[in-house]
Amino acid sequence: MIRVLFICNHNAVRSQMAEAFLNKLGNGFFLAESAGLVPTEVHPATKIVMEEIGYDISNQTTNSVFGYYRENREYSLVVKMCDKEEGESCPVFKGTEKELYWSLDDPAKIEGTNEEKLNKLRKIRDELKIKVELLVEEFIELF
Repeated sequence: MIRVLFICNHNAVRSQMAEAFLNKLGNGFFLAESAGLVPTEVHPATKIVMEEIGYDISNQTTNSVFGYYRENREYSLVVKMCDKEEGESCPVFKGTEKELYWSLDDPAKIEGTNEEKLNKLRKIRDELKIKVELLVEEFIELF
């Protein structure tokens, strides 16, 4: 089983989506977790846009990347979805074989009406799903 950690700033949107996608699309071949540099709560809009495509993340909780580090958790792959500078403040997990940066818009910086914000979250969600699908294909081909 390939253990994967998705990291973003608050563990409220992007990393939560990626965790849900990989745990479902990875067909048991992956175990995904997510954490944030400064965790808050799973954003309610995240739950809405994921539910729209059949993913119930209502029971997912936010976690601290530094808490996971203190617990000595090990991951084969760490995917950082914050900007490079913020990502450099993340601890280095022992056993990590590969580290990726996925450049995605920061949902905390989205402006507009509620519908405009939801549409931007849907775009982020759809981009993430494609990235996770490609990740699964890449790793499956290795084995």
